Amino acid sequence: MAKLVLAGEAPLKDVWTVKRFYRSIVTKCSIDGVVAVFTGKANCPYYAKAELLADYLQANLPHFRVHKITQHPDKWEQWLHDVCETNGWKHSRSPIIWRELLDRGGKGLLLGGINDFLEYAQHYYGVTSTMLSDEMLAIAEENLQAHIEIEKEEEEIKSLIKPLQIWITSASVPICYQLIPLLANGEVFGMTTEISIHLLDTDQFKEVLCGIVMEAEDMAFPLLRCISEHTEIDKAFIQADVVIVLDDVLLNCEVQPLESYVREVSEICQVYAHLIEKNAKSDVRVISSGKTFVNLKAMMMMTYGSSIKPENVIAVATSLESAAKAMLARKLNMNAAGVKDVIVWGNITGCNYIDLSHAKVYGYESAIWGPANFSRPVLNMIYDSEWIHSEFLSAQGSLNSQVSDCAGMLHAHAVATVLRYWYHGSPPGEIISVGVLSAGQFCIPEGIVFSMPVRFQNGNWEVMTELEINETTQKVLDRLAHDLIQEKLVALKEIREMLPYGADKITNKEYLQQEMEVLPSGSH
Repeated sequence: MAKLVLAGEAPLKDVWTVKRFYRSIVTKCSIDGVVAVFTGKANCPYYAKAELLADYLQANLPHFRVHKITQHPDKWEQWLHDVCETNGWKHSRSPIIWRELLDRGGKGLLLGGINDFLEYAQHYYGVTSTMLSDEMLAIAEENLQAHIEIEKEEEEIKSLIKPLQIWITSASVPICYQLIPLLANGEVFGMTTEISIHLLDTDQFKEVLCGIVMEAEDMAFPLLRCISEHTEIDKAFIQADVVIVLDDVLLNCEVQPLESYVREVSEICQVYAHLIEKNAKSDVRVISSGKTFVNLKAMMMMTYGSSIKPENVIAVATSLESAAKAMLARKLNMNAAGVKDVIVWGNITGCNYIDLSHAKVYGYESAIWGPANFSRPVLNMIYDSEWIHSEFLSAQGSLNSQVSDCAGMLHAHAVATVLRYWYHGSPPGEIISVGVLSAGQFCIPEGIVFSMPVRFQNGNWEVMTELEINETTQKVLDRLAHDLIQEKLVALKEIREMLPYGADKITNKEYLQQEMEVLPSGSH
């Protein structure tokens, strides 16, 4: 079958060449018809004119068939150049028309542009176009919008076919080992989304990575397209959709000062950030987790990776949040899943504040019962105020070290939970603590990654600025911000040593004591 392809506006060919071409088309048409394929700029008014005339011919001629292809204006010039270079043609405008001998092979026979097609229609069929310029422009605009919608639908379909590319750094650590099954079972990204996992670490851990790969392949997860190990840093994060940063440093302040570790983490993140900018997708999401400097890693990724979207970088605080909920649940003799809205403020793996002022319990067995959505304030349910003042306050100081000593299950669950919320939304009304770049919310200084309450919806997060905090809490946040600012300045080598808060800093214990004093009588 002969196929007539159209795609730019070109000058009229030599009339005898065109007429010979027309005769060949008519001859072929009498045998098996002509397929006219239009390829032009989606917003080209001349393409719109040729398109409607071709539609008319197809509707009225039994052997005339039309196939239309549009190109986005941004891609048109390159596409046209490639087509002409391949076929040895010279053409510069939209649309372009040629005839392909699909049943014979070989390159197509160029007709030209809109003028050539109009002459062809007039000469052989006695039909021409009387479309006005305004009509051409209106249809061209409609074509562009339709093209954009089609491209969007095709991308969505491709996303179901192409697996998400997940890169995990420092992948030999136990957290990664525990995380892989959670990512591959479908609960995080969805039961129809395939993933490819890339494990990145240094050469000395290559054997460990190979063992993890083999074990994951043996488990035959239906949604795990492939899993691979990588030790060449220059090839890291290629086409990454998600990067999970698990790098940690072994702290020993007796050997070297804390500032040295801060600068070490900063240098690692600088390497990662440049590679993410170079190799990853433009909308890549970066998750900072681990046992040390979680806020700092997220901060440095944004600082050194200027093209990485700040809203796409977060630090996971869910491990500490979960540990605090479990401690409260043990005190109340209930399931930790029933404790909600505990807030972690500040430096997730450093100086932070666990806020119970908005915390609630659901499904607590007491004299008062209600439906599944019935909740009661945590501070009203713990009648032993001395426990808050002593054990809970003392335990807060050791929660960080307890979380750091975990084998990896808690951190892995935290990463998987935050990713699931990010892609599918967090439970309505529930407070989630996440380290994000401050934009001045709650009077927290701008430009630092600070753990604060957020909600996830529609693939994004937003800070829950509607929550009220009292003056005492605000003072605590100011002190916590100071710690993170100092850490950032050391990382950027603007100062050599971190300055202390000062003798007037407010501790968690002082805050909670004041909080208990203002509770209604009988709630202690």
